[in-house]
Amino acid sequence: MGTMTQLPDELKDTVTLGNLDQAVDFFSKLLNPVTGTMRYANPEYWTNMARSNSVWPLTFGTSCCAIEMMHVGMSKFDISRFGSEVFRATPRQADLIITAGTITRKMAPALITLYEQLPEPKYVIAMGACTVTGGMFNDSYSVVQGVDRIIPVDVYLPGCPPRPDGILDALLKLQQKIRTESYHQRRLGTYKQSPVRYVDYDTGRPVDDLVAEAKTDTALMLAGAKEMPEQESSEAVPKSI
Repeated sequence: MGTMTQLPDELKDTVTLGNLDQAVDFFSKLLNPVTGTMRYANPEYWTNMARSNSVWPLTFGTSCCAIEMMHVGMSKFDISRFGSEVFRATPRQADLIITAGTITRKMAPALITLYEQLPEPKYVIAMGACTVTGGMFNDSYSVVQGVDRIIPVDVYLPGCPPRPDGILDALLKLQQKIRTESYHQRRLGTYKQSPVRYVDYDTGRPVDDLVAEAKTDTALMLAGAKEMPEQESSEAVPKSI
């Protein structure tokens, strides 16, 4: 009888085989063509399992949260235990963007470009209070008040800044999401995710907001142009005594 290994709480959702007996039972069920579990026979199960344990983040940091993201790759926390130590220098080879730090309006167009260059399926972890809600810059004219206003977010990681073990917890939650999702449904857009909102390069504001303001200003100007001739005509008519 194999000895049961005590697992840390943060690893219980990731580690599935705790002793030799569980490993033997797992593979015997898997290889048995008669009593094999349907879940294990589904190719998407193995695809999701492989993808969840090989999430490659993009080397992307905009503020102090990036220092904590660097710490998570050191030996004390060792993100390589979860298969995500391969920080890529190009979005073409990455699966994940960790928005580590404040996102300014000037940075927003570049972030949208990087997100669109990620191959599908792609994921986003919003790291830090400044990224999630604007943080201490929530009334600033130059800071995006939540990165989910411009790109979809899968996992929110609050804190100022969050600790490296918080990043690992967010990664475990993302792995769980990847294992249980259906890539076919994701392709059909059935997940409730806000689409990308394009921003203006000059002002850093969403283009939809600028278009709405332009329509409102145009309607007000047209309404004012219609009222002016009526006022002039009423002033031209002498008042009866």
